[in-house]
Amino acid sequence: MGITRRLALAGLAAAPLTPAAAQTAEWPSRPVRFVVPYPPGGPTDIMGRVVAQRLTQDLPQPVVVENRTGASGSIGSEQVARAAPDGTVFLVNASAHVILPHMLRVPYDALADFVPVTNIASVPLILVVTPSLPVHSVAELIAYAKANPGRLSFASSSNGGAPHLAGELFKLMAGVEMMHVPYRGSGQALPDLIAGNVQVMFDSMPSSAGAVREGRLRPLAVTTEGRQAAFPDLPTIAEAGLPGYEISTWYGIWAPARTPADIVARLQAAVAAGLRAPEAQERMAALGAVPVADSPEHFAGFVRREFERWGKLVRDANIRAD
Repeated sequence: MGITRRLALAGLAAAPLTPAAAQTAEWPSRPVRFVVPYPPGGPTDIMGRVVAQRLTQDLPQPVVVENRTGASGSIGSEQVARAAPDGTVFLVNASAHVILPHMLRVPYDALADFVPVTNIASVPLILVVTPSLPVHSVAELIAYAKANPGRLSFASSSNGGAPHLAGELFKLMAGVEMMHVPYRGSGQALPDLIAGNVQVMFDSMPSSAGAVREGRLRPLAVTTEGRQAAFPDLPTIAEAGLPGYEISTWYGIWAPARTPADIVARLQAAVAAGLRAPEAQERMAALGAVPVADSPEHFAGFVRREFERWGKLVRDANIRAD
């Protein structure tokens, strides 16, 4: 190698990094915010906090959860979509992120305005009823609903989320009527369900597991294709009376569009490592969640497919936002 070339390469190596490159190299040099578009206590909030607590131990800066609620989750999502792509703000959301745009006009593009980082976990839904309702199985719930038209209502954590669509799919397949009552998060819905102000809910397992184990809610079935280890005695809805019924939810992390790929990759790697920790594994298992922590590329493809899948269900079932 000639002297001139060696000097040129040495000069490049010694040159200061551009602001963008320096920012990427130092990430995270400032605290990181996980924006959860629902109130504290719900399943999305729980998932965000499990990951944030682990990342705070592993990264040089803390990761804090910020709940920005309203408009079925679109307020918090819009905040992230409009945020600077500097690796300090991320969205933690459920599958509602790709469902809501098919039901409501939202002030962002759920695909173009975000960069998928990773799928945190796949989580089954659990069909629960208030203990005062005189039903103890899926078959009895269907029979009660048919015998008492218009008397049952089902709660959900928001318009457009998987719990909402799970109820609509149940109504369609069972041929029953139940009024949908959306709340601003599962944390607000559960007290009304326990009290009997609403009677039915298809809730995320992490959200309802505690109340079920304490006897404050009666579980009837899980919504997944197979039974779940967290509640092995609970049948699936398909085996309990509605063959072909299957629905679940998942929770992911997104960055604002144009966030540097290196930052996205670093966060994904940190999440994957954190979810492999024994305490995180135990926490996820207790919640009935299956950790995923896939690559940004794999998650991006999954998000696009889910966007199309949920959109088809909304159209086919003629589901409307309440």
